[in-house]
Amino acid sequence: MESFVVSARKYRPLGFDEVVGQGHITTTLKNAIDNNHLAQALLFCGPRGVGKTTCARILSRMVNGFETESGDAQTSNFNIYELDAASNNSVDDIRNLIDQVRYPPQQGKFKVYIIDEVHMLSTAAFNAFLKTLEEPPSYAIFILATTEKHKVLPTILSRCQIYDFNRIEISDIVYQLQKIAEAEGIQAEDEALHLIAQKADGALRDALSIFDLIVTFSSDNKITYQNTIKNLHILDYDYYFKVADFFREENMSGSLLIFDEILKNGFDGHNFLVGLQGHFRNLLVCKTPDTMKLMEVPENLKLRYQEQSKALSASYLLSGLNILNQFDMNYKSSKNQRLHVELCLMKLANLNRAITLANAGSSEEGAKKKVA
Repeated sequence: MESFVVSARKYRPLGFDEVVGQGHITTTLKNAIDNNHLAQALLFCGPRGVGKTTCARILSRMVNGFETESGDAQTSNFNIYELDAASNNSVDDIRNLIDQVRYPPQQGKFKVYIIDEVHMLSTAAFNAFLKTLEEPPSYAIFILATTEKHKVLPTILSRCQIYDFNRIEISDIVYQLQKIAEAEGIQAEDEALHLIAQKADGALRDALSIFDLIVTFSSDNKITYQNTIKNLHILDYDYYFKVADFFREENMSGSLLIFDEILKNGFDGHNFLVGLQGHFRNLLVCKTPDTMKLMEVPENLKLRYQEQSKALSASYLLSGLNILNQFDMNYKSSKNQRLHVELCLMKLANLNRAITLANAGSSEEGAKKKVA
């Protein structure tokens, strides 16, 4: 059996042009190399799976004139040193690194030192590293990568040029997944790829791991929406549309029965509340064309949201979001969590009537004032 290479490794970018969603970083680094303005100490910080280590490796090859990994890989590897600070965080580890820095490269122009998860270094290790980081030899470049910049000592931060990586947009992740699916000959539904992108929470590496999981789950080389929600244990959008229709009809029993079905299918009540908040938010966003771009859902779902939002007033949606937010905050402290969610559904099912009564009362009061 041939060894399987996960998509995150197989499709790791080999050049800055292939890096997804970090244009502000890659443009700056390319210009710095072209204009010979590259700092000798760089700090790459941002969430997991957004391309920090990948950009560090690309930069390491480019400063030595190797555009990709295929060109004289052995020389490139001799000039690149990677240290995992999570498991090598002592003073001795940093001293060994400093000893290596003393020797110039045998081939190429620069020796590049990539220190991953640099926030895991001990305070003593940071202090031992300070002098070398501030005044490195002309042939040494240090690239530090971290997911938690606030844990890095200010004295280290002040000696580095800082690059902040962003979470990758859902649309960018979906586009990348579509490219990979096409390259692998996999048929993928747009709704399924959007779900994967949302579940990844801005991390392309996580999205690729989920993508591989769904492909493995689907024996026919197809990624369908139904297989994705089943494998990731995500509530179908249809549940939220049905519940919102019951609210519009003031059908309290219907909404309670839907919630019972959701619980029987093994879903958590709190996740349902959070999902319903997102549904109400999307319905409110649909009210004006200018805010439609804030919805991160497939086009066919946008049409469904638009249609349902016409049947629910903005005042209902705002009041409903306020109720959902209160119940969300109090969920964990509730002793009877099922009843807690059911009470929320009862309030939402009767909210339209309460708004109507409130409006009628205010109009009567206004009429009385006019008569007086």
